[in-house]
Amino acid sequence: MGPRTQKTFTYAVLGLWFCAVTLPLLWVFVNSIRSSQEVFENPFGMPWLITGSPHAELEGQPTPWQSATANFRSAWVESHFAQFFVNSVLVTGISLIGVLICGAMAAYILARFPGRTHNALYYYFIAGMMIPAQLVLVPLFFQFSTMSELGSAMLAPLGLELQLHDSLSGLILIYVAFSLPFTILVLTGFFRTLPGALREAAIIDGCTEWGVFRYIMLPLARPGLVTVAIFNFLGLWNEYIFALVFVNSEAKKTLPLGLAGVSIQAQYKTDFGLMFAGLVIVMIPTLIVYLVLQRQLTKGITMGALKG
Repeated sequence: MGPRTQKTFTYAVLGLWFCAVTLPLLWVFVNSIRSSQEVFENPFGMPWLITGSPHAELEGQPTPWQSATANFRSAWVESHFAQFFVNSVLVTGISLIGVLICGAMAAYILARFPGRTHNALYYYFIAGMMIPAQLVLVPLFFQFSTMSELGSAMLAPLGLELQLHDSLSGLILIYVAFSLPFTILVLTGFFRTLPGALREAAIIDGCTEWGVFRYIMLPLARPGLVTVAIFNFLGLWNEYIFALVFVNSEAKKTLPLGLAGVSIQAQYKTDFGLMFAGLVIVMIPTLIVYLVLQRQLTKGITMGALKG
């Protein structure tokens, strides 16, 4: 192919990929402002909010604007998405902080102080990425029961009780543990690209190892931290299996569990507008995080692939 033909073919493939990604997303947003009746009658056309409803002449028929606002109001208030949203923010935020702190410290040691022991620890962490989540559900369930019993027995003199089942704190521990292998894998490679001369100069000037890590290496590793934060956020925000098994009460459910409950109810109530509105509520934080941090994400991936 000539240069012009190759360029045309490339743009055509990219255009098809763009449509494949954006059109389903746009369809979800459009259906979130429709009533169930409109979803059945006009699933792929322009929304009645723009063109006007053909049933506007019927008395008692809600206007398109009322249908649009009713979907989100029903999802946020009546379906308790407000509480689910708060739970997801708490679990994801605390888990991300824990993963970044523990992963950054472990990755720095493994990257800057190589040795047989550290190499073995590195591969031990990486081996955690090979374990499917479904494989550890049952052992982890019984382990949490044992830990809760032992912890409650130890805290009994203080009048306290340790409860890891049906608890957001237990879910946070699981998320931190399962996010560490990927975080350590990425950050270890990133810390290895940083020039060692900076550490040596800081040590000569009297800086401690903690000072080198805190004030020199950690700021330089910011693109890598942003990269793993975005990837971990996407996984934790949409995580479903562990939340389904370890969270039972309605007040402690996260957004994926709430969305699953709404989708099941929508199938029986034929309230597809409510289901799409709940899906939009789940997607919006992910889109915002990616749009705000996309430059740092690209920079982090590029810098991690280069030798400094």
